[in-house]
Amino acid sequence: MIEVISIIIFLLGYIAISQEHFLKVSKTSISLIVAVVLWLLVAASGANNTGTALAKSAEEIFELVIFLLSAMTLVEILTHYGLFDYIYTKLIDLHLRDRAQFFIITLLAFIFSAFLNNITATVVFLQISSRFFSGKNLLKSAAAIIIAINAGGVFSPIGDVTTTMLWLTNKFSAQTILTQAFLPSLVVFLVSVLLIGKSIAADTEDRIENTKQPGKIEWFIITLCLLSFLLPLFMTTLHLPPYFGLLLGLGIVWLVIDLARLQKLNSTNLSTSIEELFQKTDIASLYFFVGILLAIGALSHLGTLEKISNLIFTSTPTTARIITGNIAIGGLSAVFDNIPLTAAAIGIVNTTNPSLWVLLALTVGIGGSILLIGSAPGIIAMAMVKELTFSKYLKIATLPALVAFCSGILVWFLQYMYF
Repeated sequence: MIEVISIIIFLLGYIAISQEHFLKVSKTSISLIVAVVLWLLVAASGANNTGTALAKSAEEIFELVIFLLSAMTLVEILTHYGLFDYIYTKLIDLHLRDRAQFFIITLLAFIFSAFLNNITATVVFLQISSRFFSGKNLLKSAAAIIIAINAGGVFSPIGDVTTTMLWLTNKFSAQTILTQAFLPSLVVFLVSVLLIGKSIAADTEDRIENTKQPGKIEWFIITLCLLSFLLPLFMTTLHLPPYFGLLLGLGIVWLVIDLARLQKLNSTNLSTSIEELFQKTDIASLYFFVGILLAIGALSHLGTLEKISNLIFTSTPTTARIITGNIAIGGLSAVFDNIPLTAAAIGIVNTTNPSLWVLLALTVGIGGSILLIGSAPGIIAMAMVKELTFSKYLKIATLPALVAFCSGILVWFLQYMYF
């Protein structure tokens, strides 16, 4: 009986989270309430080893939160020291028009989303896009950026939260996700951008905006930040948690900035401390992850996830059944938030084959692009580009995103069969 109650509570919370933009209630508050209520059910059930199970969940949450907090801070430093303003200026200097600008901006969004979190990448590239486009072109550009960022975050272990979750739980190695997911992700990007970009209208208006360019000290700090994103991969070769790499990188960057401030170098950017940049990080999202992972931990301890797994995949699932199930989960991510879906799948999908986990990362990552409400970039774009409504995205991007989704799965399947 208590398992049924836990499922009902989780599903009600899940529906409320997925409809955040309609209910106008923070999904973070819902996730935290659901998490605590489910653990109260665990306590009321008298389950054994509750303390051990809670400690295990806390360890996983600690790793993810520290990793994301460090990454968010490094991105804020990159933004503050002018990396993205520099990119904008260089695009202006190329004197490109309409489609060329569209393809370059979406390509940069795809590339940068491999190491920026998707929320930050969306904000940055929508801001850049709005400086180049207006009207229908802006709507098409925003839609393509959503798909590009969701696709780009998949093939990197630090690109998308769902991929990071799977990586940190040892479902695949960094090398596996990079080699097996890059080509499907690239195909998703190319198919969607080509389908949307072919209808970009000519726009001959010049847009020039003055921005301050990074100096020598800024470029040194930017370089250190970018190198910091490589350190998690190095740490895994030493059998240390990936977040050690970002902590080391952040510590070095922080020290360099403090030393530069002491030298009173001629840079207005140095007037802002790291502590001030901390205040710009998305703490609400971190609390959301905490709530979701705690809730999934409670369901796992109650044995609910095991029963769901047996129901969907059976106790000894075939490869074909797992592939079908992963694709179905990806389809659900078009409507429901992919973070809870991934967290649940980690406890439900019964396989040790890393290639099948790569497929799950692909489907939940790119499946959210099918509808505007299916991913964090979509929700952010809806808030930043007021004209981009659910119905307009449906008309502009849903079919290209669906075709790209199927194309990416096909490429993964061909790789799986032949390589």
